[in-house]
Amino acid sequence: MWNDILNHFQTLEHRPLERMAILVGGLLLFWIIEGAIPLFPLRYKKTKLRHAGVNFVFTVIHLIIHTFLAVLIIKLSDWCAATEFGLVYWTNANILVTIFIGVLALDFSSWLVHFVMHKVPLLWRFHLIHHSDTNVDVTTGLRHHPGDSLLRGIFFLLLIFISGAPMYSVMIYQTLVVLATAFTHANISLPVKLDKALSYILISPNMHKVHHHWKQPYTDSNYGAVFSIWDRLLGTFSSLDIKQVRYGLDRYYPEDKDENVMELMKKPFGKLEK
Repeated sequence: MWNDILNHFQTLEHRPLERMAILVGGLLLFWIIEGAIPLFPLRYKKTKLRHAGVNFVFTVIHLIIHTFLAVLIIKLSDWCAATEFGLVYWTNANILVTIFIGVLALDFSSWLVHFVMHKVPLLWRFHLIHHSDTNVDVTTGLRHHPGDSLLRGIFFLLLIFISGAPMYSVMIYQTLVVLATAFTHANISLPVKLDKALSYILISPNMHKVHHHWKQPYTDSNYGAVFSIWDRLLGTFSSLDIKQVRYGLDRYYPEDKDENVMELMKKPFGKLEK
């Protein structure tokens, strides 16, 4: 059975319909849950479906970019295996430790690229599109400008190179991060104690909502994707009463245009609002 599970994830990259089903299934699940136990009464510009449609455009572009990057991911992972290059080979890790190293390394890539995009002004231009959403819900998770998506792919490849993560480890992480992204962005209200308990290990919904708060320094904190270990170890963790969270940006982008796809696509190349 264990070998069957590993083989399933080892070849998952070659089954795009199954990967799409995981993504869509996660979105639909948390879409239903956030309708049942909403955190905030969101005020959409027009309708929730219109808001979802705008974010879905960016999701489709993100998936197209990832499809091309998948070729490089597979080739790099296979090269690491053939040459025994990377941490998993240098440490003679068994299967469980290999999964552990691969998943943690790739999650660190998610934290690192997120941190870098907030600290480098040129890269922030692309990433601010994600933060410009004033109605954060499950569809916000993959609202990334193509430049943002491409940079994430580059960091992902870098940590595969360093860790030597085999494809089953890569796909286990990608499955985790897809579900975690939907969970942390969903407009769901968990009991405060449960959310806090989760945040000691995982990025919890409220923990990530603090990252979407409109004002610094909260915007520049809680960068993690799946695990909260990086923020807690590297000093980028912060907390805020969830009732005080307000989405959007205090500058750079007018709130009345946060659902204009063409404006969002062009924004990194124009003048930023002060």
